[in-house]
Amino acid sequence: MTDEQDLARAQSLALQNMRVVMRAAQRHSTQIEKQCGVSGAQLWVMQELFEQPGLRLGALAGKMSIHQTTASNLVDALVKKSYVNKARDQPDQRVVTLTLTEAGQAVLALAPQPARGLLPSALSRLDGDSIAQLNAGLAALLAVVAPGDTQAGLQPFGFTM
Repeated sequence: MTDEQDLARAQSLALQNMRVVMRAAQRHSTQIEKQCGVSGAQLWVMQELFEQPGLRLGALAGKMSIHQTTASNLVDALVKKSYVNKARDQPDQRVVTLTLTEAGQAVLALAPQPARGLLPSALSRLDGDSIAQLNAGLAALLAVVAPGDTQAGLQPFGFTM
């Protein structure tokens, strides 16, 4: 077998593996939406607020590795569904704190796990060396696919995190 054949097989396997990962995340998100009526990203917001009531929007965005505007849009959709409350009860009225309502807690309690999403949960189970190898490989792929695109990483997938 030649080096070219080995490379072609490795490329094919990498493509297949990426498809498996993405489809697993899509299935999980579809299950969340059918069962809970919220997106995977919205469920992740609810999980964060359940664990840390009174969280600020910027802190939420940081925990989810998303842009603050994206976090705001997710929260606004949950406020409309009465799953999240926004409050300006601090001395500084510019500060908005977020809490999960009882209705939001009920949705979260019945939601498929992991509530933070399949990909974030899986990444949290990998050791430091595996994460470093994954990041190196992804950086090489991104250099070819989307060089210089730094904003796309701050937006959740349409189907989930």
